[in-house]
Amino acid sequence: MSFLTGADMYGGYGGGDILRGCTVAVDKGEIVVMVGPNGAGKSTAMKALFGMVRLRRGEVRLAGQAITQLSPQGRVRRGMAFVPQTGNIFTTMTVQENLEMGAFLRRDDISESMERVFGLFPVLGEKRRQTAGELSGGQRQQVAIGRALMTQPAVLMLDEPTAGVAPIVMDELFDRILEIRQAGIAVLMVEQNARQALAIADRGFVLVTGENRFTDSGRALLTNPEVRRSFLGG
Repeated sequence: MSFLTGADMYGGYGGGDILRGCTVAVDKGEIVVMVGPNGAGKSTAMKALFGMVRLRRGEVRLAGQAITQLSPQGRVRRGMAFVPQTGNIFTTMTVQENLEMGAFLRRDDISESMERVFGLFPVLGEKRRQTAGELSGGQRQQVAIGRALMTQPAVLMLDEPTAGVAPIVMDELFDRILEIRQAGIAVLMVEQNARQALAIADRGFVLVTGENRFTDSGRALLTNPEVRRSFLGG
């Protein structure tokens, strides 16, 4: 059994189902990527796992325990962290203040965690007293991921972490995500840059209309002729 599993999930916004029985799972020390066309339900599945979308059917389990009824705040307390695609930093606060906000539930000394974030993203250490809203898009994403890491998560969930960043910045972010996995954290991503994301993924889920179309290792999905033709541009 995986560390985090959303099984047979049905649900959406309002009266209709966007998710139609999809299952997503990730284990500690693993990178799992959800890919698929626009409107496939990838971000909805991510939000359902985090408790931001109510499920009509299905179950979410973390470390073997059902958490389907827990609020997002309750899931954070259980070790989950979620970085949305937009609105993921406090633009009027400094980099350091953003990281401190990530540790708002903690009552221990956070200085070691902050230094680990600065070790992972050295530019944030250099700009720790700079207002986050003045940073580049890629640096803002580093702040958002760093703030999530300040919660000391067991699961890190990233919704389109490379959206709108330059290719060289995307490669750097993926390198840092690989380092995060090496720390034993479960990493679950939604990514439009499917080919690059699957290249670093241990497993991948291809969603179409809220259902699992393909599930396999990242490498196998990259070499699957139908996946390449339909979702990776040949």
